[in-house]
Amino acid sequence: QALQPIVYPQTLMRITAEVVIFTIVNQVLKVLLVARPQVPANLVWTLPGGEVAVDEDLRHGANRTLLEGTGVSGVFLEQLYTFGAVDRHPTERVISVSYYTLIPMEKLQQGRVKSGHQVDWFALNALPTLGFDHHKIIDKAHARLKAKLQYSTLAFQFMPPEFSLSELQAAYEVILNEKLDKRNFRKFILTLEKIVETGTARQQGAHRPAKLYRVKHPQRVDIIK
Repeated sequence: QALQPIVYPQTLMRITAEVVIFTIVNQVLKVLLVARPQVPANLVWTLPGGEVAVDEDLRHGANRTLLEGTGVSGVFLEQLYTFGAVDRHPTERVISVSYYTLIPMEKLQQGRVKSGHQVDWFALNALPTLGFDHHKIIDKAHARLKAKLQYSTLAFQFMPPEFSLSELQAAYEVILNEKLDKRNFRKFILTLEKIVETGTARQQGAHRPAKLYRVKHPQRVDIIK
């Protein structure tokens, strides 16, 4: 007698998009988090994001939920990873497609945040208890960020319209959490030919004014190796 196939009850599966937003404030790498009062009390802080509609593109869903939860819009999101562990949500089957982006604090414009949501920046090395597996998402995004510094101009996305080489080096050092040799760093950056002098300078303490630069193509991340 032929075996009958086992029929499992249908399980509703949700797809969400989560976004890791990095910025640098006073030489500290920070991440934007949202407090969600709807989740259990021990799962308060989470990454911005939410459920993607069945008729919605993933990237559009990520941008929409980011705007609704934080007021942040008009940023370039790079897809990071898909998190689909069966037990990543305590009550539902949820698959999350994560994205990350870099925003210079000078460019960040937060609109009116969604009612009932609290938004705040946290230092990467001092995060609160996070909901679900969002600490894994942040760890993955930071690892990707550090890796891409080695072969792309990704760090330039942290820069304001005009910046000094010392400020750019400081951004690299914050992301990598290590000191870099000033002479070698400047040689490396200038050899890339991705930035140009603005013809202006900025006084920095008692030192002579520092030349200011701008990125040739600020909306583009170039591969350099």
